[in-house]
Amino acid sequence: MRKTISVLTAAAAAMTLVSCGSNASLPDEPYEAVPYNLYPAPADAYVGDTMPYVTDDGELELYYLYDTDHNGAGYHPIWKYSTKNLYEYQDHGMVLNFGLMSDPDPAIGTGSVMRDQEGLYHLFYTGHNDAGNGGQGRECVMHATSTDRENWTKIPEDTFFAEEDYSKDDFRDPEVFWVEEEQCYWMLIAARERTQGGVVAKYTSTDLKNWEFQGPIYAPLSQYMLECPDLFKIGDKYYLTYSWDCVTYYAVSDSMNGPFKAPDDNVLDGTGFIFYAAKTAKLNDAVYLCGWLGRAGLTEDSGIYQWAGNVLNHQLVQKEDGTLGVKAPETFKEYFTEETEFRAVKKQGKVKIKDNTVTVTATDKEFALADMGTRPATVLLECDVKIDENSRVGFAFGGSEADETYTVLCLDAQQGLLHYEGYEMKDLELFDPVVYTKFDFTKTQDHHVTLVCENEIVILYIDDTKAFSSRIRHSIDGAHIGLFAESGSAEFTNITMKLPKQ
Repeated sequence: MRKTISVLTAAAAAMTLVSCGSNASLPDEPYEAVPYNLYPAPADAYVGDTMPYVTDDGELELYYLYDTDHNGAGYHPIWKYSTKNLYEYQDHGMVLNFGLMSDPDPAIGTGSVMRDQEGLYHLFYTGHNDAGNGGQGRECVMHATSTDRENWTKIPEDTFFAEEDYSKDDFRDPEVFWVEEEQCYWMLIAARERTQGGVVAKYTSTDLKNWEFQGPIYAPLSQYMLECPDLFKIGDKYYLTYSWDCVTYYAVSDSMNGPFKAPDDNVLDGTGFIFYAAKTAKLNDAVYLCGWLGRAGLTEDSGIYQWAGNVLNHQLVQKEDGTLGVKAPETFKEYFTEETEFRAVKKQGKVKIKDNTVTVTATDKEFALADMGTRPATVLLECDVKIDENSRVGFAFGGSEADETYTVLCLDAQQGLLHYEGYEMKDLELFDPVVYTKFDFTKTQDHHVTLVCENEIVILYIDDTKAFSSRIRHSIDGAHIGLFAESGSAEFTNITMKLPKQ
């Protein structure tokens, strides 16, 4: 009988790993951490909510809330990265500072950047002041303009607060864009109405100064807030993304005015601040969902994360039925160009290895594990996987001379989940997953998996449908990578591993 594990128990379990024994092992190789080229973060600080903007010359600018472990009375100034390929970033530093304690914005919240019809740039953002702004409410929408997107001038007179019957303290994350069909600007705001709960509220304007309230565009009646809303179109469908409960969600409609409906599974990555506050950007015909991977929480490898961490971008895929999927950015193929020789040995249990194919079968009371040697600090691994029904298989990390234990990133066909909590293989049968994303393994036995690793960050993509993002510190500092089965069996074929060009 499986046990439900609490957050604190999960953290403790992640710290008590047991060696799985061995038949053979590849020798350790030197390991050296690399700069975060794919998933950047500022030195001694963290990337909070992102505000993507794409320039006319094909550059993605990621404005973000700058967070630290030592925020003062004022916090979350807006900083900026820029990139043309999602693997080379320029750090522009701070572009907008928070205000004084007497201002509406001693703390800054999420917003958006856009260019008006005359070419002036606008930054709409959240002002937050716990003192309540003289009874007007703790949160408001604020406005700044710029001619170069580096130097911004605040326009205090354009500040406005929530409507009657809406929470004065939950009114944030403005997303502003031009709507050609209506010849006006739209602003979407995360708000909370007294009877409907969390909604995405719609405002319109012709001058970006005076805004008219149009009511909710989406009100699912299910969550306290719908943070960081974003509206975009792919093909003939409109999509609305939003975040709450430490998760980024989406809904879909045939019209930008709705009604929007959430698919049965409307989560593209995992729970627990694995991927949060995501907004979209279209760069070179690809649509990216730009958010962040939270920083480590209670303990290393617990699968529990805190608010803000590193940049994390997924490329969106539209499915035939109108639902969305995600995959690794296509530009990563330009970055990972050096294929390494595939090696694997039987480590434990029933393992077959032939060319670039590894079959692992877990027999009664025995795991199967193939060792592929020291995991490079940054690597892209691809393979095809055939998973038997009700199997638990996946990727294992550990087995070096310094630490013989293995923790596992699980493709869990028994429960229809992808998950990682720092458990060793033997613990998978004892505890329920803590952080996870759903995945339907029943549609086919054959799946294509991509694993992108940069230092402790490990992002798994499967079938251009789901991502599961993790920080796996047990995969670095010389740890080996392997393929395992804890129950059932799997065949891993066409295994390739690529490194960045030196």
